[in-house]
Amino acid sequence: MAGIEGPAAGEGAGGAALGSCEGPGENATKAASSMSLLDRQIEQLRRCECIPEREVKALCAKAKEILVEESNVQRVDVPVTICGDIHGQFYDLLELFRVGNFLPETSYLFLGDFVDRGYFSVETFLFLLALKVRYPDRITLIRGNHESRQITQVYGFYDECLRKYGSSTVWRYCTEVFDYLALAAIIDDRLFALHGGLSPAISSVDEVRKDPDRTI
Repeated sequence: MAGIEGPAAGEGAGGAALGSCEGPGENATKAASSMSLLDRQIEQLRRCECIPEREVKALCAKAKEILVEESNVQRVDVPVTICGDIHGQFYDLLELFRVGNFLPETSYLFLGDFVDRGYFSVETFLFLLALKVRYPDRITLIRGNHESRQITQVYGFYDECLRKYGSSTVWRYCTEVFDYLALAAIIDDRLFALHGGLSPAISSVDEVRKDPDRTI
């Protein structure tokens, strides 16, 4: 975990609400209800408890709405705390937040490999996803090589979803989100951050920006 300091960043801590809008009054009511649900999910996941499958579906759908608006190479302001692989080590993730302070007080950039190998990949990824929906401007999630359908079927995430939910449906919801994750970040217009490294075939940042499949 590394922190990069700089001029005070804007708060940007307002979360996006789950649910649709049908009118001014209903909009406010549904937004409040959805935010309450999201906060409850965050607290439940923070206790390393899975949320119901139907809630996973809605959470992943809202996360995709937010992520699709982000660039392949996401701009990140300072100060920000940068974190490497989590690999399903949920209690290590909680320790990172304990040391670095929880959102929205601190902004975070996670450089991928949220799942596989550890015992709590489901809780880890859904927790980070819920935080992304709640504080979209305070947390950036970059795709790692383990955010892949093929790799997660070998290194544990697929089997964990089967064990905890009884089917592959949650795995499918989560892997669909993988396709929307950014590939890299530029921090304070000075640092280029990504998971692992670039292919030798890539000669410029613009090539990453323009990749239509977000698979570099």
